[in-house]
Amino acid sequence: MQTLPNFDYVIVGGGSAGCVLANRLSEDPATKVLLLEAGGNDNYIWIKIPVGYLYCIGNPRTDWLFNTAAEKGLNGRSLGYPRGKVIGGCSSINGMIYMRGQARDYDTWRQLGNTGWGWDDCLPYFRKSEDHFSGESDLHGAGGEWRVEPARISWEILDAFADACVAHGIPRTDDFNRGNNEGVGYFQVNQRAGWRWNTASAFLKPVKSRANLQVMTGAQADRVLLDGNRATGVAFTRGGEAHQVSANAEVILAAGAIGSPHLLQVSGVGPGAVLQEHGVAVQYDSPGIGENLQDHLQLRCAYKVQGVKTLNQSTIGLFNKAKIGLEYLLTRRGPMSMAPSQLGVFTKSDPALETPDLEYHVQPLSLNKFGEPLDTFPAFTASVCNVRPESRGSVRLASPDPRQQPEIAPNYLSTEGDRRVAARSIQVTREIVGQQPLAKYRPEEFRPGLSFQSDVELAQAAGDIGTTIFHPVGTAKMGPEGDRMAVVDTECRVYGLERLRIIDASVMPTITSGNTNSPTIMIAEKTADAMKRARRR
Repeated sequence: MQTLPNFDYVIVGGGSAGCVLANRLSEDPATKVLLLEAGGNDNYIWIKIPVGYLYCIGNPRTDWLFNTAAEKGLNGRSLGYPRGKVIGGCSSINGMIYMRGQARDYDTWRQLGNTGWGWDDCLPYFRKSEDHFSGESDLHGAGGEWRVEPARISWEILDAFADACVAHGIPRTDDFNRGNNEGVGYFQVNQRAGWRWNTASAFLKPVKSRANLQVMTGAQADRVLLDGNRATGVAFTRGGEAHQVSANAEVILAAGAIGSPHLLQVSGVGPGAVLQEHGVAVQYDSPGIGENLQDHLQLRCAYKVQGVKTLNQSTIGLFNKAKIGLEYLLTRRGPMSMAPSQLGVFTKSDPALETPDLEYHVQPLSLNKFGEPLDTFPAFTASVCNVRPESRGSVRLASPDPRQQPEIAPNYLSTEGDRRVAARSIQVTREIVGQQPLAKYRPEEFRPGLSFQSDVELAQAAGDIGTTIFHPVGTAKMGPEGDRMAVVDTECRVYGLERLRIIDASVMPTITSGNTNSPTIMIAEKTADAMKRARRR
């Protein structure tokens, strides 16, 4: 057992939240910060190249390769569940889409008893780290670490899909981040000059030389060390050797909505009955840890087309691949510069809704699943998800061994409301595709296929084609002390345990209406600010 010198803060997880926390908490030279990351460095070339998303998902070098339990709502299927395995975490392998969600998301958090987490409270922290290409405004920041740029490529088929959305009654927008994201337009992305911009590049690398900041990769946290109800440090394994480090001020878990509750559970903190079932001695019974899992399930509706270029045929043959590679090499543009999804749409499954509940990621390509080859015929995919699912799942340890994957059970489509929205979302997709602007391309639905027509059949089809968009949140939710399922307070301090915080997507009480990476960064920004204020007092 090797014992490290003491640090003020020990952060577990060098992902989207952890990189932000390491930067902000080490701003004070008198504050010593240790960042532990179980994965490796982000020096894999396909992390840097935007289209490399296709080669990072399902790759053991960059992905922990988790799987869900068999899901009843998915007709018994188990899904791959991507989690970033490098510095930068999921920001190193995700779709790079810059999305905050809706103002109502955060106002809902406030109404659930989380004072200080409304939209007006959170917006300054989105702006704080933002470096938006349009410059500073009331809604956007400039000069921050988190670069936001417009898409560097457009496609005729996507422009036609956008026109079809307008014909269907969906307004155009050039910014999904104003508080109500209704509309159709190209996504803004976290890229810098055609390269992926992850949180490691944005927040960590510029400050790694600080004398008071130490970063350890390949450091697998084994358990949180407790002295009674006080967190004192972290036990971890690195290079096959056991290590232990003490935290003078606080231990901070930033290992994500899967990693953070799992680490607590193997440390003896979580639902007592679940821990005992797996032979883990209960240090603190907290029933909410690992519960309340929420995720966005995407339905990848795909259409064959004629007379228009898509990525499918653009990548066939060595000549075409070389052409694409040369364009990126010379200009940082073309297909290699594109995020997996370029065109976005937010609309309503029911006109009576106050704000959109459907998000589309529209792609000029088709494939059975990421990691597999593109189809050989021209096609596009209109992937649609319910951004406010009712279904709730769980993350629970499968054994006392921290290296054994936990049981991940999202419980997709487990409510009648979610099944109804799923069926309706496929119908809305068909209505859009049936509009005149797409007619000349003769779109032909091949996934799920026109044999599915009734609501019951469409819900069945949703179970057949649904897959995760990997936005897990909520497994250590923020809430008032009177809520027995709440895990942390409004400053992300764990109830019942001293000197321990969880600062990542786990703490979201309800999932945001859109991609969850930038909201996670905001949570880290806001909580780090609160911690620094408290430390100065």
